[in-house]
Amino acid sequence: MLQPQHDGIYIDATVGLGGHAEEILQYAHGCTLIGIDRDEKAIELTRERLNKYGNVHLVKDNFSNMKTVVNNLGFNKVDGIILDAGVSTLHLKSEGRGFSFLKDEPLDMRMNQSQKLTAQEVVNKYSEKDLASIIWKYGEERFSRKIARAIVYARKIKPITSCKELAEIIEKSIGRKGRIHPATRAFQAIRIEVNKELEELSKAVESGVELLHTGGRFCVLSYHSLEDRIVKNAFKNLAKNGLFNIITKKPLVPGREEQKLNPSSRSAKLRVGERI
Repeated sequence: MLQPQHDGIYIDATVGLGGHAEEILQYAHGCTLIGIDRDEKAIELTRERLNKYGNVHLVKDNFSNMKTVVNNLGFNKVDGIILDAGVSTLHLKSEGRGFSFLKDEPLDMRMNQSQKLTAQEVVNKYSEKDLASIIWKYGEERFSRKIARAIVYARKIKPITSCKELAEIIEKSIGRKGRIHPATRAFQAIRIEVNKELEELSKAVESGVELLHTGGRFCVLSYHSLEDRIVKNAFKNLAKNGLFNIITKKPLVPGREEQKLNPSSRSAKLRVGERI
């Protein structure tokens, strides 16, 4: 869908561990790749992975700042952008990052380790009303008020400092039914709040489109309805304003075989647009 060319300039706006970036570089030999990630560790690991390729620029920054990043590197326009809004494997599997309710580690959830706001601060300092609001808004969790009440009650006794502790509080408050862990939606909501993910995504789509040459493609992978809605509406508005041709009238989703090979792809949706 990205259709990279050998003489093109491409942005991997969420470079992570460099999987998509390397595919682009192998497919379009000689192209220029700009990789952006707010995680210093991801940039370090990807630099090692991609050091055999030329024309690679890796920058630690938020993807919403891609226009500034590109301009600072001396470029004005690019030929394509890929943005994967999912949580990186690095974040889920790295020790001490606090993204997973399955691990007994400190509540952190920061993608950018140099920022101040952490999940621990959200859980222990936000009011019951604000907690319920973000769990409902960002997690689409129907038991948001019940969960917020349980968190506030528990933190009065002692601060909540670990992922496992928070997950147990949530499970105890709403019970467990089915395969999905009862803390899934609340953890998603807190992570989104800590990293301001939805605000970043809206800004990224707007600034990214300005960077594209005519015919340049913008590919966005999202993993839950809130992200997908933002991308869908942004693309629609751009098309209405005559700036964009929507390539995927409906988002592309993984088939059964892909889901078997890569279970974490099961909720992925890919939307693609082309600059007019």
